[in-house]
Amino acid sequence: MAANCSSIPEHVSSDAGVAGIGVLLSFIATAAIALTISATLILQEMRSSAIKPSILRRKLLNAYSDQQILTGIGIQSVGLAKTSTMVPYHFFIIWMLSLLSMAVHNATLLVLVHDFRRDWVLRWLRQLLMFCNLVLSCVYGIFVLRGVQTGLSDSTLPIACVWSPDVPPEATHSATGGNIGAAYVGTIAVIAGNVVIFGLATWYLHARTQRFYRIIQLVGLVLMTASAVGATARVVIMAQAFGEPPVPMRDEGERAWSFGSLLSVGMLLLPLVSVVEILRGEIRCAPPVDDDDRPDDKSALLGDANELESRPGGNRISFQPNPFWGSQTNLFIRK
Repeated sequence: MAANCSSIPEHVSSDAGVAGIGVLLSFIATAAIALTISATLILQEMRSSAIKPSILRRKLLNAYSDQQILTGIGIQSVGLAKTSTMVPYHFFIIWMLSLLSMAVHNATLLVLVHDFRRDWVLRWLRQLLMFCNLVLSCVYGIFVLRGVQTGLSDSTLPIACVWSPDVPPEATHSATGGNIGAAYVGTIAVIAGNVVIFGLATWYLHARTQRFYRIIQLVGLVLMTASAVGATARVVIMAQAFGEPPVPMRDEGERAWSFGSLLSVGMLLLPLVSVVEILRGEIRCAPPVDDDDRPDDKSALLGDANELESRPGGNRISFQPNPFWGSQTNLFIRK
């Protein structure tokens, strides 16, 4: 379906599935919970390495991390599929939510990296999700940058019209040179920053040894928290669910609570089910592995019935390389 760029709508229809109060609160609450748990785990490890790692908090953090990155990828996919009808206002909110999910996931990665060292499948699956999120976020950034260039960032026309030559002159908004320059620099900086952080996160995820581990954790958590707070503040300021949007709205559907809104918030309770199962002894979780050799975590879980032991005796080096390339000590060369 081609976008109609010749007729300028007077109002924008609400989209509770993208910018409804339930969706926004779900993203914000998940981010707040995940960042809080990450901070408590990092501070606990910095205070004393002899303290037994919290399995419950790690399980809960892993669940919220997965939920955040998957919902971020999902909502970005929906936005790209609706570029012919979605206005820049909603498109920009999706981009901010994707930045929020990316920041939260990177913060949780700082804490859970040793959990992913246990299994190469989990580690590369995480890498694939990070790459998909980065590609989608960069595509959104390019759309937003083009919207700033054409003056359609606050237009009621579909976001696809930023590439159309048939946009009426009255559809564009005028802005001072300073505002345009700041928008240009800010958007480019966000895109470039995402690429750099993705590279650092990839190195951190696949590194055989962790140097300056505590410093990286602390600095990374502060940076990711600042990024998450910035994205959240931007959403709260411009979303109809919390204030006045920059475009005229046809209705106030994004402020209303519906079944979809309640369902989005209710999804926050799903990870708690696993916590209850762990507390009741129905599920056993392996602790995170260290950089040094330690008893096989799968053996600790499965006992004598374990058929997946990597070698007799139940001991192995903590980092499990993939079977195609690399080794325990080298990322590319098999030894």
